[in-house]
Amino acid sequence: MKVSQILPLGLRRWDDDNHSEICSEGYEFSLLEDCDNAYRFTAVASATKIAAIFKNFARFLNNEAFFILEYYPEESLSLRPSTSAERPTPAVFYSPYMDADLIIRTITPYLERMVHDGFVGFGLANNRKGLELFYSEEKVLTFFTDNHLRITNFLTELNIPSTDHLILPQDFGHDHLSLLSIPRETLPLSLQRYNGEDLNSVCFCEDLTDLLNMYEVEEGLSFFLTRKEQEEISELVKTKLGDHDFAEAEFGGLLLDWSDFVTECEHSFDGDLWEYKQGLKIRDTIQTVIDHAPAPLAGKIISIVNEPDRLFSTILTDRFKRIDHPEDGQLSQERFWYQGIVRNQGSDLRRDLIRSGWFKR
Repeated sequence: MKVSQILPLGLRRWDDDNHSEICSEGYEFSLLEDCDNAYRFTAVASATKIAAIFKNFARFLNNEAFFILEYYPEESLSLRPSTSAERPTPAVFYSPYMDADLIIRTITPYLERMVHDGFVGFGLANNRKGLELFYSEEKVLTFFTDNHLRITNFLTELNIPSTDHLILPQDFGHDHLSLLSIPRETLPLSLQRYNGEDLNSVCFCEDLTDLLNMYEVEEGLSFFLTRKEQEEISELVKTKLGDHDFAEAEFGGLLLDWSDFVTECEHSFDGDLWEYKQGLKIRDTIQTVIDHAPAPLAGKIISIVNEPDRLFSTILTDRFKRIDHPEDGQLSQERFWYQGIVRNQGSDLRRDLIRSGWFKR
């Protein structure tokens, strides 16, 4: 039997005559592109179930996870049509890996506000386990997993059925509302007890980023590595990299670090020459994995770094000179990232380049 979705307070459908189709609880899933055994689940659930979904999902993460928070740091949360092209882009923050139970305990006092505010999204993930759950500002649940039976059973236990035609809130005209924009007397009693600052998503999300030591990340790079792929990479790193500087780093994190490094260089690299070379070493590490991984996995990693590689190549200048002469003989590919220097150099990098004689060559 279909159960209608109870929408969060921060998502309000427009009044129209086409209510013949309603948003009902349900889910659908499909294989991820370029993954033989990884799935994306999309689910619609009532706002009253979201807290329980997060708390129960945490048990799959093997007591280790990071928290994801998406919100708008600037004061721009007035009532806006969800289709407005002028809406700003939310900032995305990750916590470090930490005990999953600690994350749940920390976010519990904020859960109801995050669920109901129309400008907040949040999630839990463990890349090493190939698992992620995210509840977007559109108030849709997304799961990424390489064990679809686990998530299927999980949703069935919550009485969320599989459906051939999932209707999402964004399929209809709607508005996003902040809790501050909703008349206090219409809020449930559990939210009426908060003052204005506590209901302000800018304030309570900043509290969470402080409590969980979260850092802002660029969302330009999107990929999913299954547990099998990560185990292959981990074994390869142990064999080929030994006591390398990044041998203990999570490979998915290195891919994101390379993308972030390229983005910083595109605008202006503010670090010194040593820090710049550390960024290049991240790409060295990625290339070592590519060179020694099985062909399908190597091809997947190449496709992930293709865009940041292309961008980095376009922002290099003086490419007839090398920034360094690495002695690492493991890499088969000529490392274009050492050929030249980024065009937008901050004062520290430019100072070190002058001292090293770069501009005299």
